[in-house]
Amino acid sequence: MREIYDRGRARATLGDAAGRIGGVTMLLNRTDLEGLLDPEACLEALRAGFLPLSPAVRPLRVRTDLPGPGTATALIPGLVDGVPAYTVKVNAKFPSAGPALRGVVCLHDLATGELLALLDSATVTAYRTGLAAALGTHALAPTGAGTVAVVGAGAQADLVVRGLRRLRPVRELLVTDRDPARAEAFAVRHGGRPVPPPEISAAEIVVTATWAREPVLRAGDVAPGAHVTSLGADEPGKAELAADLLRASRVFVDDVALSLEMGALGNAGLGAEDAAGTLSEVLDGKAGRTGEAEVTVYAPVGLPWQDLALSWLAFRTARAGTRFDFLA
Repeated sequence: MREIYDRGRARATLGDAAGRIGGVTMLLNRTDLEGLLDPEACLEALRAGFLPLSPAVRPLRVRTDLPGPGTATALIPGLVDGVPAYTVKVNAKFPSAGPALRGVVCLHDLATGELLALLDSATVTAYRTGLAAALGTHALAPTGAGTVAVVGAGAQADLVVRGLRRLRPVRELLVTDRDPARAEAFAVRHGGRPVPPPEISAAEIVVTATWAREPVLRAGDVAPGAHVTSLGADEPGKAELAADLLRASRVFVDDVALSLEMGALGNAGLGAEDAAGTLSEVLDGKAGRTGEAEVTVYAPVGLPWQDLALSWLAFRTARAGTRFDFLA
């Protein structure tokens, strides 16, 4: 599985790609990326990235408010062992806009800083967030759990369901959203059914992907033994899960420090001692579910290396795309 990150092959691929492009930057938009990012390959790339050598450079996630309704976020640097490139991602988030997330992922040569590609960040983010969440959900949910509820029928939830179906059977899909038409459309696309919020309490797996700043789930809303994946707590003040649910659960994150700074733990007033571990530890067999009746939670913030994992995958697969020379 880690062969896609074999250092020798990666460097050879970079040379081949640079030769195709002729030294200019490749521009990859949403349509390009949707044709390049195969979910199976993305899942393999993300799983491999969760099991790296100890990083020599601490990843940063920098976020600031903007005048008005939006925020700006930068994730630097995206690094994966064996990939001779790095990423810098800059996003603008405007919840009432469509799409709500806009920006670019800059893919650079690790040795020279050459700008190899500019990629649409909304697409990269949806794929890496949703498919990484599918990995965490599958790893922590009870064996055989196949009743899945989705709260928030957007792009990230779409990728979670697509990824999860490649990892385990999904017997029933329940969908709820503030917009009933969006819930209906999501259910039609994925073979599920729209339901009112109270009906999700019987689900074995619950996925929340919202912009909520007030909890959408509390301890009494989740069945014993269920697993919850929360994707919405990636900025200060965003909180999909109430503190009572987190305290009653075993909570796993992608990065403890980031979760305390701007993720589910810190936003609910919890501390590092409330983290049961990271997804890297779960996938490495060092942590995980310990009992059938316990509730588990996976609440990632999102890490820079995930942008590189999928950007590199798209770049080395691309055979066509817009080319632009910034140094002309």
